[in-house]
Formats: sequence, structure tokens, C-alpha cells
Amino acid sequence: MRLSQVGPTNRAWLLSLPFLGVICVPALAQTQTQVSEVVRQGYFRAVGEFFALPPTELAILNEWELDEDEIPVALFIAERTGVSAEALVALRRSGRSWAELAARYGVSAAALHVPIPEQSSAGEIATLYQQYRSTPESGWADIQLKSAEIVALINVRLLAQTLGISPAEVLAQSEEADSFVKLFGELIH
Repeated sequence: MRLSQVGPTNRAWLLSLPFLGVICVPALAQTQTQVSEVVRQGYFRAVGEFFALPPTELAILNEWELDEDEIPVALFIAERTGVSAEALVALRRSGRSWAELAARYGVSAAALHVPIPEQSSAGEIATLYQQYRSTPESGWADIQLKSAEIVALINVRLLAQTLGISPAEVLAQSEEADSFVKLFGELIH
């Protein structure tokens, strides 16, 4: 990703990340931990920008006790359905899957689809993209999604939009990352 390809808002906070890293590193021994925290905070800023959350609400996200990759899922489903994100988080923490919650509240594969060129690799969700490609668009709502696919689709959309890169590039890079927070860190470096 070239910095010139990123919008002015994104460019400002991307440029601030190295500065924050310098401020946040009190000892050389803590560098790895602090860099991870800087990336984590940058990811949450991207989440906040994507969902237009004020900083006060952004701070609450850490209290949800969810995997960081799942926080955008709660916000996305809440935004699309009018169900509060806190209620979705409570249901998720009680054992419900994202696939179950998306189906219950009417967020289908059609609503979650992220367009990528046909020849692009879809990484771990390649099977899902084969279903999209072999099903007429009018039938996408009937595609049964797995929770991991929902998490991936929402994070791909979020990272592509906030970083100003193509969803195909995010998906291609996601094959090597074990979380979307780490992927965010790799994409901004």
C-alpha cells in the first residue's frame, strides 16, 4: 500500500502510528509488546472510523471480552439490524455463534458479500467465493455462512475501506496472518 493511495483521514492516523510507537516504548525489552499494542490500537481506530464511533464508545470495545476480530462483527450486525451491539455481544458470550446470530437477525450472505475479481484468491474463504460465483446473485441470501466466514468478510470490508486497498489484496494477505489485527499491522507497514 502506498501512502498516497490512502485518504487524508487515514493518512493522518497511519502517519501517527510510528510516532505513537516511539512514545509508547519506555524500554527496549518491551518493544515487541508495545508495537503490538500500537497495532491493536490502530486496528481499533480503523474500527471506530469504519463504524463512525466517537472515541468514548471506542474505549468500551475493549470491555466486551470478545476476540478482537469479532468486535466489528457485533458492530456490523447491530448497524444492519437495529439490535444493540451489547445485546449481540451478550448472546455471543452465552454461546451463540455469529452464523446463528446473523441468520436470526436476517444478515445474509448477500448482505455480507465483498466483491473481488473472479481470478483473485479468496484465501481461507475460497470455498465461500466458489459458492458466490456458482450461485445467481438472487440466491446469495440462501448461502449458509460459517462464523469464521462472517468474521472474515466483515474484516476484509473494514480493512479494505479504511486502508484504501482492494478487498482482493486484503484477502490475499490474510492467507498468512492468524488474525485480522495482525493483518492490519502487516498492511500498514
